[in-house]
Amino acid sequence: MKVVRSDGLAARRAALRILQQVRDGRPFDAALADAVTRLPEADRRLAHELAAGVLRSQTALDAVIGPLVPRGWKTVAPALREVLRLGAYQLTALDRVPDHAAVSTSVTLGSEAGGKRAGGFVNAVLRKVAAAEPSLFPEPVAGATEAASLAAAHSHPDWIVERWLARFGREGTEALLRWNNTRPVLALQPARASAATLMRRWEKAGIAVHPGPYGAGLITDRSRPDELPGFIEGDFLVQDPAHALVAWFADVPAGDVLVDLCAAPGGKTVSIGRGIRGVLAADINPRRAARLAENLRRAGSGREHAIVADAKHPPLRDAAAVLLDAPCLGTGTFARHPDARWRVTAQALTALAAEQRALLDAAAGSVRAGGLLVYSTCSLEPEENDAQVEDFLARHPEFRREPPEAFPPALLSQAGDLVILPQRHAMDGAYAARFRRAP
Repeated sequence: MKVVRSDGLAARRAALRILQQVRDGRPFDAALADAVTRLPEADRRLAHELAAGVLRSQTALDAVIGPLVPRGWKTVAPALREVLRLGAYQLTALDRVPDHAAVSTSVTLGSEAGGKRAGGFVNAVLRKVAAAEPSLFPEPVAGATEAASLAAAHSHPDWIVERWLARFGREGTEALLRWNNTRPVLALQPARASAATLMRRWEKAGIAVHPGPYGAGLITDRSRPDELPGFIEGDFLVQDPAHALVAWFADVPAGDVLVDLCAAPGGKTVSIGRGIRGVLAADINPRRAARLAENLRRAGSGREHAIVADAKHPPLRDAAAVLLDAPCLGTGTFARHPDARWRVTAQALTALAAEQRALLDAAAGSVRAGGLLVYSTCSLEPEENDAQVEDFLARHPEFRREPPEAFPPALLSQAGDLVILPQRHAMDGAYAARFRRAP
């Protein structure tokens, strides 16, 4: 049989499409899924690595390329900026890609984007990059603040680094920034099959697998879950250990029906639903609700039911248990979502904190006397986490904290809330608080 070898252009075209769509506001995961659908596996991996790598290294790449553009970086058309970043990333970060391949494929992309003249421009700039042998870890700029220096070195917005320095110190902040620039592993959670069954099956198939942190799921070296035995049957779901730990922390009693107010894509719904009477899983967005329903059909227990509903108007009153996995800034998931760091703003944080306040009030009103309320985010920011909770408890004295029993104390704050920090626990960041309403 004839083996068709890829010249790598298809993967680079896909990476460029991903970056262009991300700049237009589309989430990285959605852009990636569409761009690589018809590519062979090797090209899928390369497209993913290139697009994610550029997003994680954007500030450093721009610092490398900018001084080599005769009329200045701001004069370069947006499409050509992405082409140059792709080429420069290969030249500076991917030792296995020959310089001539990085340059020639980028010239082709430049020509396709802007004609022969644009291709010549890309060629000239990238040859300078190759000749300079630059580093993606530039020397600190004289006079720059500590936050600005770290932000430039690790490609993060200055304002978020400044916040983290105030909370975590330099050592903790640098560790967090390094974590955010690592390639995340594929983490899987048992659904219709047990963890022990999955491990035996995958090890027998020659698939490397080991338990996740705190026993939360399984970690594998594979990159595509749909190619693992048991995917179609719904034996497992893709979910970071941090989010599985939120489901464990929720500790919903076996006889309760849970109302999951912001349930899509459904990982927590499936994890919790396996052990309780049932889940009413809601999402306000019809497309997200459709994805939620699909995931429940594939991996659910049959006791989880998806509906379209607004969390500000909960679909069930007098509920025994309510989970509010609130919309948030998502600063705990920057490693998994490399585009997210460029979307967050201080204004968005303020707006989200106000929305969370309204959602918490609505959720509290739907919990019956003696019932359970669990609040969670994938954020690292106090305004969305402990400060939000303290404000809630001040407004709602009928609720009190009730941490679960037999939960790892290393993951609990002094107040009893779940606090997971990527730089400390080697997984996504997450926060959760568990409340009991007075009888």
